[in-house]
Amino acid sequence: MGTDPVACAGRRLSRISLAQRAGLALALSLLAACVPTATPPARQPGPPRTPSGTAAAPLATAVSAGLARGPAPSALGLAPGNAGAALNAFITSCPGLTRRSDSSGLTQPTDWALACAAARTWPRDNATAFFDGYFETARVGDGGTFVTGYYEPEIAGVRTHQPGFDVPVYGVPADLVRARPGDAPPLPDGRQPLGRYDETGQFVPYFDRGQIEDGALAGKGLEIAWAADPAELFFLQVQGSGRLRAPDGSVIRLGYGAINGWDYTGIGTVMAQQGLIGTGPGQYPGSMQGILRYIHDHPVEGDALMRQNRSYVFFRENTQPGAIGAMGVPVSPRTTVAADPAFVPLGAPVWLQVDRPQVSGLWVAQDTGGAIKGPNRFDSFWGAGADARLTAGGMSAHGQALVLLPKGTLARLGR
Repeated sequence: MGTDPVACAGRRLSRISLAQRAGLALALSLLAACVPTATPPARQPGPPRTPSGTAAAPLATAVSAGLARGPAPSALGLAPGNAGAALNAFITSCPGLTRRSDSSGLTQPTDWALACAAARTWPRDNATAFFDGYFETARVGDGGTFVTGYYEPEIAGVRTHQPGFDVPVYGVPADLVRARPGDAPPLPDGRQPLGRYDETGQFVPYFDRGQIEDGALAGKGLEIAWAADPAELFFLQVQGSGRLRAPDGSVIRLGYGAINGWDYTGIGTVMAQQGLIGTGPGQYPGSMQGILRYIHDHPVEGDALMRQNRSYVFFRENTQPGAIGAMGVPVSPRTTVAADPAFVPLGAPVWLQVDRPQVSGLWVAQDTGGAIKGPNRFDSFWGAGADARLTAGGMSAHGQALVLLPKGTLARLGR
């Protein structure tokens, strides 16, 4: 999604990214256990911060979480087809891997040079040998992983306002900025918080979801499209990108633009706390579909529920043929995962062995998400359409994860 500091604040996918990357996780990750800025297998930030931030704290990384050498890739039992798809995704990631700094502390851009050079001409039908020959595996922390799913949603929408399409889809506001140094305390990760400068020149939090839905941005020319269903748009924001389909069949593809700076609150978690998740009378399934049904069944309560998530995603129109992840390259169904770049180098292959067979295998970390925080926390991408929505909406997998690093990396790190 480029290097713009605002655009990189959340999930792009996409995501939300954001895959808030905007990137930002799916309904199941909105539920108990998944708490979106906290759906790590176990890492939830402390009390939610306000947009103005808190005092900076030491950054957690893969190195500080603990690092151990894992089995050789040849011992993982890589499936040829899976390895071939991962090789294709790895190739698209190489420009980023060889140029960008790695916030996980695991690699340097030069570490990837040999593997990236070899990948360009490597036979796809022998991709398992590529990973065997150029990589070693590392276990971050205890390796315990939690994997959810995301997809590229498609909802009803149009480019210009018309009856039945009354929910604005906003582009990135020009006044959404990061604070100048000294105007607000930095965030725990060291960056300046997002917000705006008011008419007096004071840096203040940006408008939250409720204020935006009440019209704080109306009439400013920020509407890039209009949606039919506020709840569907809410979940498109959770995903970080998606498609609007008009009655005439035309499609507008939306990519992650920016986030307003407020912490993400998982509304599934709120429902669970209110006793609304379950199989009893008046309860709803713990899935995106269940949450949507509750909101549609109870419009007033549903609107109030969505407003408890004060985080708000802004979009850009995406004219490329596919969804774009945090690395600025297309994400691939059943191959791309969103990860926390503090624990996995973006572009690195990741091996997952979990209790959902369709998730076990080799993936490539090409996206990020506002809900995807902590070691071994991943969000698997399933593409677009009804099947992808169903799979992603119910995805919750646990098991073990390994990060594949260029050979020699662990020795350089003293492991």
